[in-house]
Amino acid sequence: MNEQEIVLKIENLSFRYEKENVLEDINLSVPKGSFLGLVGPNGSGKSTLLKCILGLLKPQTGTIYLFGTPISEFKDWHRIGFVSQKANSFNTGFPATVYEVVASGLTSKLGMFRFLSKKHRQAVIDAIEAVGMKPFINRNIGELSGGQQQRVFIARAIVSHPDLLILDEPTVGVDVHHVQNFYNMLDELNRHLGITLLLVTHDIGTITEKVTHVACLNKHLHFHGKAQEFAQLDSKELSQFYGHHLHVLSHDH
Repeated sequence: MNEQEIVLKIENLSFRYEKENVLEDINLSVPKGSFLGLVGPNGSGKSTLLKCILGLLKPQTGTIYLFGTPISEFKDWHRIGFVSQKANSFNTGFPATVYEVVASGLTSKLGMFRFLSKKHRQAVIDAIEAVGMKPFINRNIGELSGGQQQRVFIARAIVSHPDLLILDEPTVGVDVHHVQNFYNMLDELNRHLGITLLLVTHDIGTITEKVTHVACLNKHLHFHGKAQEFAQLDSKELSQFYGHHLHVLSHDH
């Protein structure tokens, strides 16, 4: 596989806060079109790694390449979409419809005060439809459930057609009965729209059924390989990665 087919590449990355080592010697490659699940216990460095990938933190050692370009030289940030955990800072009383929230995802591409062309308006509708929220297109964002709001935030992230979509525990706040449908939607985005996905999650049982690759992080990268290989690990091996006993539950379909 040549470098052009690697969306994200991390080489020998280490990061520390003051004297505390959070990440040590991380090496990771994410091929184009893959769906990577990033798992690990609380405090394992997952959020720190995401911040490094998004250029918000600078590692002490190592290099990050985005689409073959060192992050220090990377300018095409519109190629990357990001969805955080349910935006607790988001004011659900803000008077904006689903359409308006998703359309705001084009701001970085078009500028703050540009009017949307017919093509861009259609892109907004397509993004809303892709996450199954078209029936709510004119609904106020504050009237939606937590899971529906997360779908809208994902539509906002994909409206500019990113090549890589990073999701930080997007099922936080999603009703447990709708989590499977949520993962099905991500699977559709990956398979049918060809978006490369990087998903941070605690839900090991579900992701091994949906993702193509898994990376298990706990300061070090303890596992990085195909989902089928990860699914074959026993509880003892997983417990060694996590530092405590772990039992994986499978979800019924």
